[in-house]
Amino acid sequence: MSEQDPLTNNNALARYPEIRKVTIVGAMINVVLAVVKVWVGYVGHSQALIADGIHSFSDLVTDVLVLIGAKHGSKDADEDHPYGHGRIETAATVVLGAILILVGGGIIVDAYNRLVVDAPTQAPHLLTLLIALLSVLSKEGLYHYTRLVAKRLRSNLLHANAWHHRSDAISSVIVIIGLGGALLGWPHLDAVAAIVVAIMIIHIGWKLGFHSVQELVDTALHPERIDAIRQAILCTPGVRYLHMLRTRKMGGDALVDVHIQVDSKLTVSEGHLIGEKVRETLLTEIDEVTDVTVHIDPEDDETSRPSAMLPPRQQITDQLQQSWQHLPQAKSIKDIRLHYLKGSIEVELTLPLKAMKDIESAQLLASQYAQVADRHAEVRRIRVLFE
Repeated sequence: MSEQDPLTNNNALARYPEIRKVTIVGAMINVVLAVVKVWVGYVGHSQALIADGIHSFSDLVTDVLVLIGAKHGSKDADEDHPYGHGRIETAATVVLGAILILVGGGIIVDAYNRLVVDAPTQAPHLLTLLIALLSVLSKEGLYHYTRLVAKRLRSNLLHANAWHHRSDAISSVIVIIGLGGALLGWPHLDAVAAIVVAIMIIHIGWKLGFHSVQELVDTALHPERIDAIRQAILCTPGVRYLHMLRTRKMGGDALVDVHIQVDSKLTVSEGHLIGEKVRETLLTEIDEVTDVTVHIDPEDDETSRPSAMLPPRQQITDQLQQSWQHLPQAKSIKDIRLHYLKGSIEVELTLPLKAMKDIESAQLLASQYAQVADRHAEVRRIRVLFE
């Protein structure tokens, strides 16, 4: 029982314009900052600010990556991608995490070079400090803006880009420390701080990339979310037990597969209704869940399938009809229901009540049909109903 909720498709389509908006805002600010930092760094004799400007230009690459990943990841499910395209966003997050690691590594290399190479002889201009401070404020503001949208949309890709903005802000902080140290006579102070901050950036990139790779290999949700899903299912009326509960991530969404156990004698339609109630409950109560597949079980088949080797309906009904063909009302049987339970079959026959003279004759006929079960090893009992 699985179907793509139309609301899910609408949500996926609605996410892209918001992701595009916040990313374009960041890209425009990156362009302005990059141009200003490179120009002021050149005029103000600050190699650190020039490098920071080049770092801002590199952010444009990640902004493009975010736009591409979000655009293709928001597409509707199709024949080739029945679960949608959310994993494109996940793959883009892996790449973005790798870029953060490279950025951190580049800062470490640059900081090491500044530790072993003599500091510049010409002091930077005070204007470079002001531009670096403006960069910190701008990029930190972008970080909070992007992170807010990322949390609301449950987008790991935006979350990764938010941290990329913060890495640029931290880079500018390093520039401020370096410029301040150069002005105060401590030219190597920025290099020490750069190494510490670069390790933080690498840690963030690793964390984002690692979680996204886990998603690509269908790692389950966090245990607390699985417990919430389990409780929501068990609280659904008609559900006796659940097993084989499986979860996985798809971009910002979660997919759930579950086997639920219901009363073994329920009709197919009632069992289906209970399954639909489970699906509706999860979609309503668990925010990230967007797709649910429910398998209905009359008994627990998690560790064994005792009824799997029993004969199918046509085979067993042919055998039974041959055994009771000599009994009264054999040609008047209106319905035959089979219950495959605990490694055997329970049979329910429906006969017309109007053909019975009295209760005694009905009871006698029922016992005659019940005795047929003794001739078939797979049949546990035969029960006769009248209507």
